[in-house]
Amino acid sequence: MVEGERESPMTAPPAAEGAFADAHRRLQDLRSLLDGVIVGQGELVTHLVTAVFAGGHVLIEGLPGLGKTHLAKALAAALGLHWARVQCTPDLMPADVTGAEIYATAAGGASTFEFRPGPVFAQLVLVDEINRATPRTQAALLEAMQERQVTHAGTTHRLPSPFCVLATQNPIELEGTFPLPEAQLDRFMFKLTVPFPARTSLREMLDVSLDAEPSDTVQPIAGPGDVLRITELCRTVLLGDRCKDAAVELIVATQPDVGGAGTQARRHIRYGASPRALQALVRAARVRAVLAGRAHVDVSDLEAVALPVLRHRILLRLESELDGLDTDATLASIIDGWRRRL
Repeated sequence: MVEGERESPMTAPPAAEGAFADAHRRLQDLRSLLDGVIVGQGELVTHLVTAVFAGGHVLIEGLPGLGKTHLAKALAAALGLHWARVQCTPDLMPADVTGAEIYATAAGGASTFEFRPGPVFAQLVLVDEINRATPRTQAALLEAMQERQVTHAGTTHRLPSPFCVLATQNPIELEGTFPLPEAQLDRFMFKLTVPFPARTSLREMLDVSLDAEPSDTVQPIAGPGDVLRITELCRTVLLGDRCKDAAVELIVATQPDVGGAGTQARRHIRYGASPRALQALVRAARVRAVLAGRAHVDVSDLEAVALPVLRHRILLRLESELDGLDTDATLASIIDGWRRRL
């Protein structure tokens, strides 16, 4: 394709136009509802809605008291999902998350071992302070995230559908924590950061959540069936060759040892994004297209989700970290250069 040339617009088949319009309306309604519950975090809400309907898991990093748990409760209530919370501590065992067998006596007097599911069998699981859990417990949880099943005593137990894990971590606590390895971070579709609210948002919080938690009164505007239906619909969003090539070029731009990598990648990045990042980028961009009211992906959709998809999937060189270089700043430069080359 000649530089500067744009692909011709793609439209959905007439039979699907109504389904896309309904999905667009429902996603917008959900975003508006959460915006009213979590004041001043519009971008965070949009990214979270995107990840949930793209079928991914989310790692949320932020200081205490910024509403991470509040947001998870509101999301579960709005979508009518069964949710559970796991508070991670160093003594948390894998069975505390996945479940365990107990010795039970039936009504007739016969005794046997039966499996009691753990909190991971909820449709929305909030894993608070995941970096406080030991690597063994982290591995059990992340295996369930990837395989969407739990195997115990040779028996496989399928996790519910939809299934989404929201994990949180505090960026300033180091004592008594176990940072997630890069291979396990890659299981999360997005890594989101929670910024400190603006002054006007802080003032508005006094009117919204001073004496009550708005998430406790959120009424469902959709159900699990709607989540599955819209998720499946988003997978049918049209993806043209131009956007496919653009997505590949962005991933290549983070690779320091691959031809086509930019100056920033060669100078500052030790390891770039994985092929799983490419899949996450496209799946998330499809949902952003539906949020924007389109049945086809645009390069702007890829750009909108690039940072949360990539920020936990690249590893800076040690000397760049010592110089105080920020991962987000490095990626912003790479994304800007990628956009200019399209």
